[in-house]
Amino acid sequence: MSRVYVCSCFGITEQQVKQHAENGACTPRQIASACKAGTDCGGCVKRIQALLGRGACPRRELIDRGAAAFPRLPRTAATTAADATPERDAA
Repeated sequence: MSRVYVCSCFGITEQQVKQHAENGACTPRQIASACKAGTDCGGCVKRIQALLGRGACPRRELIDRGAAAFPRLPRTAATTAADATPERDAA
C-alpha cells in the first residue's frame, strides 16, 4: 500500500487524516489540533477539507439536532480555584 501524503510539512498521510476524522475530528482545525496538518504552509487545508467532505460527524449530528457539540462539564474545585486568579479578579 502506498502512502499518499496530504501534509508534506509534517508528513501526514490521507490515512492518518481519515483516522483522526473517524476519531471525531470533523473540521480542518480539529485535524490540525490532532496532528498539526495545515498549520505550517497551509497548502494542504483544501485537501483536508475534501477528505472530510460532508460525511457523518458525531459533533455535527449533535449540532443539527440542536444539542451542544461540546457539553459543559460540571465545575470542580480545581476549575473554581483557577477562575479566581488575581488577573481575572483585577479585570
